[in-house]
Amino acid sequence: MNDSGRFDPARIVRYCTLTYMSTVTVSQARATLPELLDRVSAGEEVTITRHGVAVAVVMRPDAVRSRRADRALADAEHLRQLVERGRTASLAEAPSITAERAERLVGEVRAGRRAR
Repeated sequence: MNDSGRFDPARIVRYCTLTYMSTVTVSQARATLPELLDRVSAGEEVTITRHGVAVAVVMRPDAVRSRRADRALADAEHLRQLVERGRTASLAEAPSITAERAERLVGEVRAGRRAR
């Protein structure tokens, strides 16, 4: 349950995914596909191996969305922290380039544009 007393579907999916993981070979997956899909529908994550090497993971679509959302939120938080750090940093502390180097870079950009 979350703070409001309601069940959080993403948390439940994450729990089920982390709790129920199994591994099957390609041959086993091929022979028992309907059962495998039933297990996945119930929240299990199944890794399929070929010659002992994991080649695929079968999981519910909502588990994939939840993982992608978690990753996106973590990336957004990291960007927010970088922006905040940039706002508070003094410009004197920031690395700078000389006027000559700036002119050379501008010249290279202009030459590149003319070459198009």
